[in-house]
Amino acid sequence: MSKYKMNILVCGGTGCKSSASDLLAAALRTELAERGLSGEVQVVVTGCFGFCEQGPVVNVLPDNTFYIKVKPEDAVTIVSEHIIKGRKVQNLLYTDPATQTKVDGSGAIDFNKKQLRIALRNCGFIDPEKIEEAIARDGYAALARVLTESSPEEVIGIIKKSGLRGRGGGGFSTGLKWEITSTVEADQKYVVCNADEGDPGAFMDRSILEGDPHTVIEAMAINGYCTGADKGLVYIRAEYPLAIERLKTAINQAREYGLLGKDILGSGFNFDIELRYGAGAFVCGEETALIHSMEGNRGEPTFKPPFPSEEGYLGKPTNVNNVETYANIPPIILKGADWFSSIGTEKSKGTKVFALAGKVNNVGLVEVPMGTTLREVIFEIGGGIKDGKKFKSVQTGGPSGGCLTEKHLDIPIDYDNLIASGSMMGSGGMIVMDEDDCMVSVAKYYLDFTVEESCGKCSPCRIGNKRLHEILDEITKGNGKPDDLDRLRNLSEVIKDTSLCGLGQSSPNPVLSTLEHFHDEYMAHVVDFKCPAGQCRDLMIYTIDAANCVGCTACARVCPVGAIAGERKEVHSIDQTICIKCGACLEKCKFNAVLVS
Repeated sequence: MSKYKMNILVCGGTGCKSSASDLLAAALRTELAERGLSGEVQVVVTGCFGFCEQGPVVNVLPDNTFYIKVKPEDAVTIVSEHIIKGRKVQNLLYTDPATQTKVDGSGAIDFNKKQLRIALRNCGFIDPEKIEEAIARDGYAALARVLTESSPEEVIGIIKKSGLRGRGGGGFSTGLKWEITSTVEADQKYVVCNADEGDPGAFMDRSILEGDPHTVIEAMAINGYCTGADKGLVYIRAEYPLAIERLKTAINQAREYGLLGKDILGSGFNFDIELRYGAGAFVCGEETALIHSMEGNRGEPTFKPPFPSEEGYLGKPTNVNNVETYANIPPIILKGADWFSSIGTEKSKGTKVFALAGKVNNVGLVEVPMGTTLREVIFEIGGGIKDGKKFKSVQTGGPSGGCLTEKHLDIPIDYDNLIASGSMMGSGGMIVMDEDDCMVSVAKYYLDFTVEESCGKCSPCRIGNKRLHEILDEITKGNGKPDDLDRLRNLSEVIKDTSLCGLGQSSPNPVLSTLEHFHDEYMAHVVDFKCPAGQCRDLMIYTIDAANCVGCTACARVCPVGAIAGERKEVHSIDQTICIKCGACLEKCKFNAVLVS
């Protein structure tokens, strides 16, 4: 039993730390010390709570009071009012947007109601830098059970029966992957954790490593036991300094406790983990490119077979799983395959973590059962579209996925349904767009990313994606033609069919999905030379409404190129041959005289 009467949990994930949550935690400790309460009330810096839009967030236990947007200067009020007087600080409580009432418990917030946290079960509840807190929540219990009660074959059977599929995007059976590696004879085998999370807007793996690194360490050790590997490698991008720091701390603590190293728990099983750093190449999320990068070579994919399970790191059998996949292993061992397989859909078991971002009210990290609909995620958990705008599209699967529309909102989310709809699960990025987004520009944005991130090894990806981007660029500049749409479609299919790895094979998805679902928007660009969303600057025409213009000269004074003419108190005009369409005049005009078409 804890010696503390109360615990103040402060989010210490990267998002909240960037908003001074570390200063908040220090301020709370200082205030408690000055009040003589340090022995009764503990401040715990945790991993990500998930409710990133409202950060920094604080949860006070045992009464489960949830505070949002807390600043360091709020520490005095929290201690004096809540801790000492037992009165909740009303202005820091979350306000339900539907009822406009204050909500004091985290479980009563719509953002949390439909979530089921398995991979994220410890994030926001434990101090990730204290192994004792992980152990108190069953950390390493699965490893102990495996080493003392089960054979490798039995454990692999449990993972296969659970139906767990890889959460990195491929969706391959995790148990089958382990089984293949276990059957290959070799003098040395490796277990690899893919923590190279490169999708724009994605932060699932980073948050797990920041909030619960011990679960990944434990799962890698279980993998090593099952596959016959005694060495583990975590390939993590160097842009994740907090995740790296906490992972290093966790590895050292696990060694001190005898949970890594020689003769773990007296079982005779040896296993240890090292870190390998990536430089941020998106293509290194592909397992063969990742392995080459770890070997010190250029991060480029290779043809398969041979698969890494047979010939991977340094030519040895190597099992690669991503962070979220590993985070599901310990609870499956402890609660059973039937428990896990009872969650989700027929072919997609368990839960999935999504990084919900874009034009949605509740940006954050969510974990829901497979089969939850996009509507539930966006409009119930996500709180709907910002500023009351109309929903337009959601991009799932990052740059490799597709843009889905309103007609897809009630489709249950799982691997097969998303692929059938023209998108994919990917690692779990989910970016929401509203009526103000131009879907041609969105496709161009993702192509810009994949062109930059292509390793260049195969010409379909290296050259084909560049040509796709050039066509889209011309369309958004008003130089497109109707037959460009056929060129986009045909070239996209060729790239998908002939590229070497998953990056090239899926890179045209944003183009194909937007062409299918937003064909009218493309036609407006290439026939009418207009952008319906008003986002393509080169297609916008600024004019001045004579009925509203009062001749204040405000627009002329801010025009950077002198395109606006007119004397004071006279109607002004814009020279279209000079105008650079910067929008400064529109922003400055107070009389609604500047029009955009």
